[in-house]
Amino acid sequence: MVACPECGSDRIYRDGLRYMNEGQIQRFLCRNCGYRFSEKSYKECQTNSHSQICVLKKAKNLDTTTETKTAAGDLNQTQQGLILEFQWKMKKRQLADITIESRTYLLNNLVRLGANLNNPDSVETILATEKMPTSQKFNTVKAYKAFTKAFKLKWEPVKIRYEAKEPFYPLEEEIDLLINACSKTTATFLQVAKDTGARISEIRKIQWTDINEKNNTIAINRPAKGSRSRTVKVSEKTLFMIKRLRKNHGEYIFNPSFVSARKPFNMTRKRLAERTRNPRLLQIHFHTLRHWRASMEYEKTGDIYAVKDLLGHKCISNTDRYQHGSFSNEEYVTKRPQTSQEEDALINAGFQFVRFDSKENVPIYRKRK
Repeated sequence: MVACPECGSDRIYRDGLRYMNEGQIQRFLCRNCGYRFSEKSYKECQTNSHSQICVLKKAKNLDTTTETKTAAGDLNQTQQGLILEFQWKMKKRQLADITIESRTYLLNNLVRLGANLNNPDSVETILATEKMPTSQKFNTVKAYKAFTKAFKLKWEPVKIRYEAKEPFYPLEEEIDLLINACSKTTATFLQVAKDTGARISEIRKIQWTDINEKNNTIAINRPAKGSRSRTVKVSEKTLFMIKRLRKNHGEYIFNPSFVSARKPFNMTRKRLAERTRNPRLLQIHFHTLRHWRASMEYEKTGDIYAVKDLLGHKCISNTDRYQHGSFSNEEYVTKRPQTSQEEDALINAGFQFVRFDSKENVPIYRKRK
């Protein structure tokens, strides 16, 4: 049965045919929210993460007074039914939407490759035989581990040796070039990301009331992943670009839908990389700007705690992943004191604290040559 990709309702009208080069495509109209979509777009929506948001909207309307009624409805015993039920379990446990979307995508991919989610042995077979990046296998194991825990299935997780790659750091000129090439809304979105270092899910929830033109600040009042709320000082250019936008999304500055920002950005990035013959531009993603901003803050202040406050982290160990050293041409002498006496001597000699090395359990100090 076809369901609305926007609200998840099954109250659907047939709304004529759409004539394409490949033939006729059935169109539909949702009687609940008025959303129009085609049969082809509906099938594509079932395989991407955006459709999972629609399912969660539908799941919110279910009667939660009984555990026998789930987001899967009559499809409890099917693979898709289990995934939908798993979504609802995660939602009730207050997991972030982006976490739910990611895990759902990975589980759907396992089903597409022929795995039976009720049979851990079949999942291990897929992981052993299918060619996929190590990072994807690592995240798939994490997603299926959460699935087996939710449904109380016995499974010893497969050990995947995975070491995260060093994030890509673009030049500021490359970031500005990409911003200037985008549309007004997408360019403003990127400029805010560049200035604040906020997550994409945090930027799309910024409201007009969070802007303080007098102090040149933006308040991040709806943080993601358990981070702290914070206020970030931005440039006058960023505020000017924000003021040029139309108020098309109510109280929000940008469209709260993440897909609306991603698609035009990807298209512009590809065209610009081809036109300038600079493949480095293809490595710039939204989250790249968060790493870039954190590194520039550390370059400016030399204080890892200033970076922690900027990113909204509650634990310094999370900030350590965003600190990648100095990018300037200045040279430093680095020391790792083993005792408190050595540490006092370094401080008296003018060394500054950089960060704590969790691997060697020692602080790191530096001083310019």
